[in-house]
Amino acid sequence: MLTLTPVASEAIRQLSSQTDDPEASGIRIAPGPETPQGTALELTLVEEPEPEDEKVDEDGATVYLEPHVAGFLDDKVLDAQVDEGRVTFVLRDEDEPPDEAPEYGHPNGTSDS
Repeated sequence: MLTLTPVASEAIRQLSSQTDDPEASGIRIAPGPETPQGTALELTLVEEPEPEDEKVDEDGATVYLEPHVAGFLDDKVLDAQVDEGRVTFVLRDEDEPPDEAPEYGHPNGTSDS
């Protein structure tokens, strides 16, 4: 199952606290547009999951996984970096050093790629 670092958990809690329903809100990871390298992932802040989403709760942070990506993320770690109010989420393999993972970020803490 996808695991979250303490920094990612805190970032997700902070983002969720800005919504109308912080208890149900979370980050949703779903397939994005196809690229020459494959299908990108999208990270978005949502106030509720889609009906088929899998739910990961860790330290009060909620991540909803679209069913097609849930299996792919089974052995992954979601980390985050916060710099001047901007959150950059990073997905990596459990055994991959943090500085080698690809970044997924957006000024409001979500990603569109």
